[in-house]
Amino acid sequence: MLGSIDYSVIVPAYKEASNLRPLVTRIFAALNRIDSPVPVGQVEIIVVDDNSRDGSVEVVQALQQEGYNVRIVVRTTERGLSSAVVRGFQEAQGDNMLCMDADLQHPPEYVPQMLASMSETKLFVLGTRYGGGAGAVDEGWPLYRRIISNGARMLALPLTTASDPMSGFFGIRKEAFLKAKNLNVSGFKIALELLVKAQIHSNAIAEVPFAFGLRAAGESKLTSKVMRLYIEQLLELYWYSYNGLIAFAFLLFLALIFLVWRYSTSSSSEPMIATTVQGGGHGRGQ
Repeated sequence: MLGSIDYSVIVPAYKEASNLRPLVTRIFAALNRIDSPVPVGQVEIIVVDDNSRDGSVEVVQALQQEGYNVRIVVRTTERGLSSAVVRGFQEAQGDNMLCMDADLQHPPEYVPQMLASMSETKLFVLGTRYGGGAGAVDEGWPLYRRIISNGARMLALPLTTASDPMSGFFGIRKEAFLKAKNLNVSGFKIALELLVKAQIHSNAIAEVPFAFGLRAAGESKLTSKVMRLYIEQLLELYWYSYNGLIAFAFLLFLALIFLVWRYSTSSSSEPMIATTVQGGGHGRGQ
């Protein structure tokens, strides 16, 4: 019998039907372990789907019939990763809310630890690929992917002390989420947006090292549009945090970085698509 819901796992999805069953079953298998720090009956999973029409609704309905506490919200008038995450947080019953990708690159086995890391003093938990020896994160990535990933992370350092706000595997307490005003839901990195606009202090951040998994299905793309959106988001956050001249100087610096990146990638012979299999995705993973 289900108890009160204290924990909500939010899964933004677009054409991820083939990943939903293994994701949900692996999360609940981890929660059912005897050493799980979180009671399984206090956890719900919310899939926020951008009208995929790929069978995702039917997969979730089948899982519900099998007893899994999972539901799906289908959006027909909105699209985008960040707005999907925000919608999921708004729908959540739990006070401890976790966001993770549907593509299994965020290991479901880490969900209990991530959820348990949030508390009245730890308002934000971040799955980090750069701590505790967990993250030979970029092994196997092309050189340009490693440069872009580390460059994007370093550009965010003046905004937060968090080691890896790029990972997308993060959680936030509901009271902190509700304090975040004027969220840019068209931005690419919603974790960074929340860290800044919810004014999460460094000592209120818990970090859980993890190793990035391999995408089981779908395709992950890194495009110039993704980089442009991230640069625009950084500029807006710098303006929000520092205002005026500093933000203007940062804009010039970002423009230079973007031009160098465009030149280097246009002259590279390496493909922009890291993996191509069935299905699709929101275009995550810097």
